[in-house]
Amino acid sequence: MRADPSPAPDSALDPGAPIAVTQVTKSFGDRRVLDDVTFTARPGRVTGYLGPNGSGKSTTIRILLGLAAADSGTATITGRDYTGTPHPSREIGVLLENAGLHPGLTPIKQLKIAAAASAASAERITAVLDEVGLTDAKNRKIKTFSQGMRQRLGIAHALLAEPRVLILDEPANGLDPEGMIWLRGLLRDYAAHGTTVLVTSHVLAELERFIDDIVIIGGGRVLSQTSLDQLPGGTDLEAFYLSTVHAATDQEAQS
Repeated sequence: MRADPSPAPDSALDPGAPIAVTQVTKSFGDRRVLDDVTFTARPGRVTGYLGPNGSGKSTTIRILLGLAAADSGTATITGRDYTGTPHPSREIGVLLENAGLHPGLTPIKQLKIAAAASAASAERITAVLDEVGLTDAKNRKIKTFSQGMRQRLGIAHALLAEPRVLILDEPANGLDPEGMIWLRGLLRDYAAHGTTVLVTSHVLAELERFIDDIVIIGGGRVLSQTSLDQLPGGTDLEAFYLSTVHAATDQEAQS
């Protein structure tokens, strides 16, 4: 049985939230990729930003991070455009699918370069390597790392300055089951200390274990915004996601 998409609670649309995307549109040529996209992510909560491939998730993230410009609307972090934030690397931790790791460097050297931009201390580099489980590999060349180890290092980079906002694109990529459990605890701990966490992921069964809020996008439009605890009784995240996406697809086909 399909669940009806649930609207967001009023608090989920707070324009003063640390992450606020408001009526954002974006086209590439004749193709509209984002159509009036609006959602927020709140402090102390993990928000899952979900959608099929090509739905507009990555474009939204790129606009939030100043890597692409919206045609209209606003996308702000802590009340400002990313490019207008005085010290973004100190306030916003970012993990993109291409983490920009240099294969010839060691984790220590990679994070020292990042620390120069974020003013993180040497002690913080040591602490974050321990936090992601890479202390024993800190002097190995990154080119020898598995995908999961690279992912942990990318997450370390995002956590380096102890930011107030985390934006993580597919953070579970390459992680084994133990790594998934570690990631779950890590993000819940950061949220518990007031951090705003925005996560994209295709691993819905795992995502359900640690997110608080859900934003589903499809065809460039927000299809549903709700909290995990407001899903219809007996409906898990995977079923809710599929029913929401399928209902939107059916509606579009009939229009």
